Amino acid sequence: MKIASIILLALLTEGTPAAETRLPIGEFSANRLDGWEQKSFKGETRYQLQTIDGVTALKADSHAAGSGLFKEQRIDLEKTPFLNWSWRIANRLNGINEQSKAGDDYAARVYVVVSGGLVFWRTKAINYVWASNTSKDSVWPNAFAGDHAMMLALRGLEAPLNTWFSEKRNVRADLQKLFGEDIHYIDAVALMTDTDNSKGQITAYYGDIWFSED
Repeated sequence: MKIASIILLALLTEGTPAAETRLPIGEFSANRLDGWEQKSFKGETRYQLQTIDGVTALKADSHAAGSGLFKEQRIDLEKTPFLNWSWRIANRLNGINEQSKAGDDYAARVYVVVSGGLVFWRTKAINYVWASNTSKDSVWPNAFAGDHAMMLALRGLEAPLNTWFSEKRNVRADLQKLFGEDIHYIDAVALMTDTDNSKGQITAYYGDIWFSED
């Protein structure tokens, strides 16, 4: 390569940031649901890929049902600690106490799971939720699983309906804060829109989900 070409290449690449490490989990915009499985607790929330605002997203429609989608994938949080996604909801579940068993329903939730293996009581989870009646940034133990599954409200009544919001969470830091442990790996990612306890109806949309290094 000639000296002039080397200098030109250096000028073109100077200051160019390194490509971000991006680990896809949910590639909904590519019309893909590879690796996602459905888990039903009571009835079935209907999940389907649908175009909205010109982009394919995952639509969730729940009528007095509680089922979610999960994807088993071991994630190294030392390499890619940040969980990224977007979401929106069409309506809210009014008049419920989300911290009670009777009101343990959410318009949308994305959660990460640390498997306890055969020692199932060591399983831990963080549920990032779009709450209907709980203030943003509130944290509480799940009504059914206790402090093995912590709920963290990222959106609440302040968030307008039918509007996309993008989220980025440092999962490793959140696990440290909520469980007091430096956990290096998670084993699954899940999402769920559920109304089985309140017997209500809710519609939500999920955009692509991925992990990144920063």
